[in-house]
Amino acid sequence: MIRRSVHSGSPYEVRYGFARGVRIGDRVEIAGTAPIPPPGESVPATAFEQMLRCGEIAVAALGELGATTGDVVRTRMFITNLDDVDEIGRARREVFGAARPVATMVVVAALLDPAWKVELEVEAVIEA
Repeated sequence: MIRRSVHSGSPYEVRYGFARGVRIGDRVEIAGTAPIPPPGESVPATAFEQMLRCGEIAVAALGELGATTGDVVRTRMFITNLDDVDEIGRARREVFGAARPVATMVVVAALLDPAWKVELEVEAVIEA
């Protein structure tokens, strides 16, 4: 099977040697995706906006690998504050709503940047 990888431009991808997304056959895996803003912008302030930004980055990687949100079968969210669960869940529904993939949400002590409230992983299966 052919392995395809894509990158989003995150400085962590180069620093730590990983791809944003990888496709092998019908499987697409999107790495932990933080709300890294475009150059010149700040990290979004709210958990809702941060989750939307994570989704934007992950969906772009899916698209580069030939997948859509409709192909997503699982998401994992790592959150730093239990009080943000509803806002993050609402934003996740906006991004992946129609597909209704399975989901895991885990509260963690911290993420790499103290400003981050959420990090998102995505798995998709492309129908043949």
